[in-house]
Formats: sequence, structure tokens, C-alpha cells
Amino acid sequence: MTRITLPLILTIALALVCVAADYLLKRASATEHPFTTHWFAVGCLLYVISAVGWVTVFRHAKLATVGAVFSIVVVILLAVVGVFAFHENLSAKEVLGLACAVAALTLLGRFV
Repeated sequence: MTRITLPLILTIALALVCVAADYLLKRASATEHPFTTHWFAVGCLLYVISAVGWVTVFRHAKLATVGAVFSIVVVILLAVVGVFAFHENLSAKEVLGLACAVAALTLLGRFV
């Protein structure tokens, strides 16, 4: 059984922060002047906050491991946000791709 470490928990938390930032930037992009909205400002602030978290994580974990975990978590969460917040549709290929991402994360868990 894989033990959950603090860097892994922080990586998942950073993925949540970045997904929230992406959500806000998507909201900003739907306006006439996206760069002057509070959506844009808060989204950028969240990215700055995530940079502080990354410095902490990188001190204690392998870049390849946190990069893979982060990427898979972000892809899955952005798909969920796209479907529920923006009413986007997922094709069968996209759903299969997400399933493969989950399988990859499971396999990665054996080596973390």
C-alpha cells in the first residue's frame, strides 16, 4: 500500500488551486475585456500563490513524480469543471483518455 506523503498532498492541493485559477481565467475570457476583470486578477493571484507551493514541494519530491501526479489530477479536474461549470461535452475518446490517466496515476502510485 502506498503511503500518502506531505509532498503528494501539497501537489494535489496545488492542482486544485491551478484548476480554480483556470476556471477564473475561462470566466474572464468570456467577457469583452478579459484582462480588466476581477476573474483575471484573482486567477493570476492564484497562480502566484501556487508558485510558493511549488517551491515547497520541489524541495521534498522528485520533479517527474509531482509533475505526473499534478498533470493527471489537473486534466481530470478540468474535464469535470468543463462538463459541470461550462456545460462542455466529453467525447468517448476523451472519456477513454481520462480512464487511461487514472490508470497511469494508479501505476505511478506503485513507484512513488
